[in-house]
Amino acid sequence: MPTVLARTADSCRSYPQPAKHVTWLIAFPGVTGATLTPMELEFQRVGFAPDYVDYQDGWDLQRRVHTEVSAGTRPGTVLMLEHLAVYTAGRRTEAHERPFDGTPVINVDRGGKLTWHGPGQLVGYPILRLPDPVLVVDYVAALEDALLTVLADYGLHGERVEGRSGVWIRGDGTRQDRKIAAVGIRIDHGVTMHGFALNCSNDLNPYAQIIACGITDAGTTSISEELGAPVSPADIADRVEIELLRTLGALLNKPGAAPSSTADTGAVRNEGALK
Repeated sequence: MPTVLARTADSCRSYPQPAKHVTWLIAFPGVTGATLTPMELEFQRVGFAPDYVDYQDGWDLQRRVHTEVSAGTRPGTVLMLEHLAVYTAGRRTEAHERPFDGTPVINVDRGGKLTWHGPGQLVGYPILRLPDPVLVVDYVAALEDALLTVLADYGLHGERVEGRSGVWIRGDGTRQDRKIAAVGIRIDHGVTMHGFALNCSNDLNPYAQIIACGITDAGTTSISEELGAPVSPADIADRVEIELLRTLGALLNKPGAAPSSTADTGAVRNEGALK
């Protein structure tokens, strides 16, 4: 378990506004035993309501940060934001799953199928170098564990569903299973991209215009929908950051793990989908 040494917050320059830049300095036990090796993990709040982030601008920022983390010139960084409304299609999206009304879709390089992003949805893009050996499924599980804990804080029992990525609220006999958070990632030369999308207070109607994730026997929900009270991304951002520190810290400190080389030329891998 990581030890939190310090937390600072200041402003930084990023699109589309001077954003809250939160740096947690955490220490992970070194592989030699008792020695603690400090490691920075930055949380950059790029744009929350009303300063929504255009998807292309967010994608360009992801790529810049990924290049810097890959080169070892920047610590692991988690971008936190709300997007302007947009549909995005992963590599496995089929033609009949696209919007019924002809709304434009942005094709992206993650795994999975079609999804929607927009105001009221907390999107997190963790961009960090995974240690070796860490399985892709372990990293996805760390993201899901953080979101499950945050949901529990609000009295919501989220679950994983066998064969389906993300976090779900199970049906109760009168309502079908409902997806409340999506996880879709890409790992390029040992450094992660994309991440998670947690439905907080977003409009659910856009999901009615598509076959989200290619799934026809389940629905979509949000924290606000389940509670009957508004909960915005800004309301839960601190809790999500704390839980990501916990789960990612445990992952990076996994027994036998060692930092992967910045010269790593491993394959690009995709898992799940932001769907």
